[in-house]
Amino acid sequence: MSESYTEPLGQSNAFLDFQETLSRAAEVDRPILLIGERGTGKELAAAKLHYLSQRWRGPLVALNCAALAPTLLESELFGHEEGAFTGAHQRRTGRFEAATEGSLFLDEIAQIPTEVQEKILRVVEYGSFERVGSSQPVQVDTRIIGATNADLPALARQGRFKLDLLDRLSFDVLFVPPLRRREEDILLLANHFAARMAHELGREALPRFSRSAVAQMESYPWPGNVRELRNVVERAVYRSDGPTVDELVFDPFVPPFGTGAGDGIEAQVPSSSSPAGAPGGPDRSLEEAVRDLEVRMIRESLVDARYNQRQAARTLGLTYHQFRGRWRKYREELAAEDE
Repeated sequence: MSESYTEPLGQSNAFLDFQETLSRAAEVDRPILLIGERGTGKELAAAKLHYLSQRWRGPLVALNCAALAPTLLESELFGHEEGAFTGAHQRRTGRFEAATEGSLFLDEIAQIPTEVQEKILRVVEYGSFERVGSSQPVQVDTRIIGATNADLPALARQGRFKLDLLDRLSFDVLFVPPLRRREEDILLLANHFAARMAHELGREALPRFSRSAVAQMESYPWPGNVRELRNVVERAVYRSDGPTVDELVFDPFVPPFGTGAGDGIEAQVPSSSSPAGAPGGPDRSLEEAVRDLEVRMIRESLVDARYNQRQAARTLGLTYHQFRGRWRKYREELAAEDE
């Protein structure tokens, strides 16, 4: 494998099942779509698809389709001829040509304009295209790996993504599991990121997390997934004075002196028209209303306590074990609110 390739890290069933699916899909020389939330590691998944495939000796070329203006994306993908537009002083090959006999990873594929989608469809169907400013066909042999967190079928129904292209690219669709579905991997990844940060800082002692820090990490829903976990852990390690990491900051934008009127922090507006503190409308049963109230209060106490479960338990007048029991009971609902 390439020296630049990093093997994904995990031991949870969700992680191992996905890695097995990746390995199986890598063997088939067809386009693959990776669907996953931000920070789940779609780039690593694409790299593994490439390096486990028969194309592993060829190049893996990546392009973030959301990083370029629509007018530049076509030239970046397909190249251009000298004089094709202002500033085109010489011929330039595009990413498709660079990836021939290898793989082309198109991240944020849902952001590609429809006119460029037409040209990609031709490449998928016929293996050829014309550079910008040319009518001469260029032949390529490239495997496309697309990635997005968008609902591509919904975009196709809205006319924003070509259905024909979606059909060609979706030989198989692989869903990258979010970190909240990989609970057993959280501490494993945290220790990995902590050790790497300590090495970067030149510290000899390996960091270790306190029980409180571990509880916070296990209760937090991680909307930013592995990328967010890395940021939180690295921030905590560099701020710690010793090898024990006790304080985690999940939101670095929260002022340390608290918020209040005039702080510039907008208050969250309840989405329901029910009076504040009301458990719900009259169209629900008492059991449903009590459940919703408990979920809301647990969620609010966690946010106020910056996801410190012991502090949240004290706020609610519960013991730590009582709080953990309720948190496990409502874990799915609590995670859903942060998606």
